Amino acid sequence: MEIYGLSGKSGTGKSYQAITLCRDRDFDAIIDDGLFICDSRVVAGKSAKRQSTKIGAVKTALFQDNAHCEQVISAIELMRPKKMLVLGTSVEMIEKICKRLSLPEPVGIIYIEDITTEEERKMAHHQRHDLGRHIIPVPTMQVKRQFSGYMMYPIRMFRGFGGKSNPDRQDGEKTVVRPTYSYIGEFSIGDQVICDIAEQVGEDTEGVYDVTKVHIQSNDADELTLWVQVYMNYGVPLIETARKVQQRILKETERMTAFHVNAVHVEVKGLK
Repeated sequence: MEIYGLSGKSGTGKSYQAITLCRDRDFDAIIDDGLFICDSRVVAGKSAKRQSTKIGAVKTALFQDNAHCEQVISAIELMRPKKMLVLGTSVEMIEKICKRLSLPEPVGIIYIEDITTEEERKMAHHQRHDLGRHIIPVPTMQVKRQFSGYMMYPIRMFRGFGGKSNPDRQDGEKTVVRPTYSYIGEFSIGDQVICDIAEQVGEDTEGVYDVTKVHIQSNDADELTLWVQVYMNYGVPLIETARKVQQRILKETERMTAFHVNAVHVEVKGLK
């Protein structure tokens, strides 16, 4: 297995550039902020961006937790990538990650300054430090489980890992998340806002007479679940309409808040 490192200070765009490097230089796996990414999906690990403090994020990125470390080592042995890119804020950090994961020493180091312009690094710094946005180089659906309840949205690109250029397809994707320890402080959307969105979307659904109650619950993993009570118009197909309510509330709530909704349960209280 060949190991290369991508070195650059925090907030200079390493994760953003990772997919492009994988495509252009034939890397088939990435180690980034505690995650083992292979074939454009998170195979193992936990994200440092998911931690509640900067110290916790650093420990996760360095695989200091034994269970976390062993899980990633096992996944690497199973996937057996031929060429891997390890991201770090310094060469020393990259070497520590390789040692911790029992990987060979890097055969080469790529410096972020050599593959980006000063303007690109300034933009990356602005996104990280001013807007609190962090990139994960995998599609949004791949990180929703880890970041349920967090703000996220996708950035689409042409070509993914090992893909061929095709101007008609955008099959590469990166995900922007806003972690708890963001530099711009706490950010929250109140439960009442989400309830109001669900109520409005439900009442705008054809066949629904009234939405009488919306209840929200989140668990330890920040997964959001909505319970919605509705009255239907007499004569409408109940199951079909209830499914439509579920789908529209889930879609519109995620679109308007950028949060991930784990489930929407619809209870039909009666007919009007």
